[in-house]
Amino acid sequence: MELREIIEKCESLKIYEERFIADDYYEVVFYTKDTKQWNELFADILGLPAKPYGVVPSEEDVVLTQKHGGLRENQTLFKKAIGSTLMIAMFWPWQDDVRTTIKVVSIAQ
Repeated sequence: MELREIIEKCESLKIYEERFIADDYYEVVFYTKDTKQWNELFADILGLPAKPYGVVPSEEDVVLTQKHGGLRENQTLFKKAIGSTLMIAMFWPWQDDVRTTIKVVSIAQ
């Protein structure tokens, strides 16, 4: 599955703000109340979270996500190798508990 196909699937959900769309990077903000739907969508695409919300991230996952802002305990990471590409999705809840940023990155391996 390519990033553009993931973007198309995301369009079926409510998006608060589209921030960036490129061939290898997609960033949007959604309402935190819709997190369950977003988690289900990404679990269908990439499998269960590699780093669920509330779990301390591994050093490997911190390094993997560092270029795109890193990863903290209150964030979620999905990742899956698809052919020669590693697809990652990071959910970053805002401190206002109203919005969450999602960053989806396609990394050539």
